[in-house]
Amino acid sequence: MTLSPAHVPATGVRRLTTTLYGYAFLDDLVLLYPVYALLFADTGLPLWQISSLFALWSLTAVVLEVPSGAWADTVSRRRLLWIGPLLTAAGFTLWVSVPSYGAFALGFVLWGAGGALGSGSLEALVYDELERLGATERYARVTGRTRAARLLATVAAMGLAGPVLAVGGYTAVGAASVVACLLAAATATRLPEHRVPDEKGSTRWSATLRAGLAEARGDRTVRRALLLVPAVTAVWGALDEYVSLLIRDLGVADATVPYLVLLVWTMVTLGSLCAGPAERLGTRGLAVLIAGSALALAVGAGVRTPAGIALVGLAFAGFQLAEVLADVRLQHRIEDARRATVTSVASLGTELATLVVFGVYTLLGASLAHSTVFMILSVPYLVTALVLGRGSGRPRNESPQDRPRTQ
Repeated sequence: MTLSPAHVPATGVRRLTTTLYGYAFLDDLVLLYPVYALLFADTGLPLWQISSLFALWSLTAVVLEVPSGAWADTVSRRRLLWIGPLLTAAGFTLWVSVPSYGAFALGFVLWGAGGALGSGSLEALVYDELERLGATERYARVTGRTRAARLLATVAAMGLAGPVLAVGGYTAVGAASVVACLLAAATATRLPEHRVPDEKGSTRWSATLRAGLAEARGDRTVRRALLLVPAVTAVWGALDEYVSLLIRDLGVADATVPYLVLLVWTMVTLGSLCAGPAERLGTRGLAVLIAGSALALAVGAGVRTPAGIALVGLAFAGFQLAEVLADVRLQHRIEDARRATVTSVASLGTELATLVVFGVYTLLGASLAHSTVFMILSVPYLVTALVLGRGSGRPRNESPQDRPRTQ
């Protein structure tokens, strides 16, 4: 039977998205997530060593983020997407087989390197494949569902980690995490990639890096879209690490804390699923979304009740949605040949800004309640919304067909 042209793109999109959602779910189905700090402490590491491990993890991502993006523009992106989980699996294996500070440090370097290989590569591969199929208008919806799949995996890992730990200890939790990484790597090999990478020299890695940075610096529309990504991602991306502490300060029983955390992340997942319809929002609509989420964050943290935590979850859902839309705006404006590089520049900005937020939170939290710090850190979002609203010139987001191209 001969397929019509309409059926060919539909089949291609279905193959891409099915594999993509499976890969995203498995990549974040890491049962070590909720318990690795306990593993470090039970191994005998003092707090300063545990903190230094987190810093090493972030530093690895900062150092490798942009170079790995440039590499993804010169070699097969699919190859990097299956190598990344293998590096992470090696790190987790070290953690549970020879638990020690050195093994934990090397494991974080491997995990950070694996994450850097996937950052930028996945977005670029998905956008290019959708563009080949003439379906770039689906990018927002696909990206939102991809992030929802990751969030569902995180929630599942939270639920499974306790029972698995009780039955088999850290060895079982680590083994389950390694298996998930191996399955993610296997799934990545099934991702379609029709782009022909330039691996033999007409475009050098360093030249691609320079060209990508030049595009980010020289094109005002690209620069604005790029800066928007860390502006909407960094603060709430750091605050989510402190949600459990915010909840515990309400005076609820410790057994209740996980359920309220789960409520927050359920709402974040729902926010991701709204990305398709929300792409119709223009720049002003996006500004209103960010401002409304900032107000929900401030009020939710300020009322210091379980109902307020629901408002915090609503705020996080809004920020998650804004994060997806910011990525969509950026992808619409990037040259195809440098897509992974510029996307990685945005991720680097997010990593650096997140480190700053961690530092600010530490300073403020030394003398203020968690609820007060949450309220203070809602202010940057109000500033972002104000700047975005004032700079809006288009009634709608720029369409894929109208995005600028560098010759």
